[in-house]
Amino acid sequence: MITEITTYSDACLDAINRLLPQLSSSGRQMTNDQLLSMIANNDTHLFVAEANGTMLGMLSLCTYATPTGRKWWVEDVVVDQQARGQHIGRSLVEHAIQYARTHGGGTIMLTSRPQRVAANQLYQSLGMQQKPTNVYQTQ
Repeated sequence: MITEITTYSDACLDAINRLLPQLSSSGRQMTNDQLLSMIANNDTHLFVAEANGTMLGMLSLCTYATPTGRKWWVEDVVVDQQARGQHIGRSLVEHAIQYARTHGGGTIMLTSRPQRVAANQLYQSLGMQQKPTNVYQTQ
């Protein structure tokens, strides 16, 4: 079942912090304040996949308005290693796409490292197209 996290709980924070190292070895643990801030932000949506009371995956969907239209970014897609291959990632991304379409539409974007072959195949199978662009970041 896919749901949006709208209220804080220690159990939710613990589950997120269990998943984050599976997303990135450089990721930091989320704090209580960070989760509370995310939940309070109307432009950020934290969706989780759960079964039998256990969080199996999550993603963030963020939105903002620009002169060229509404943009949505899918971020931090992660499925627990023990639950991979069960279409949880697909369900999460499909849910995010549907949410964006029913809440103002616009362009839905994400990035994924080339070495994440399964993830890239998933995004392409959902009709997402790879763009020839450079992504820059600051620290």
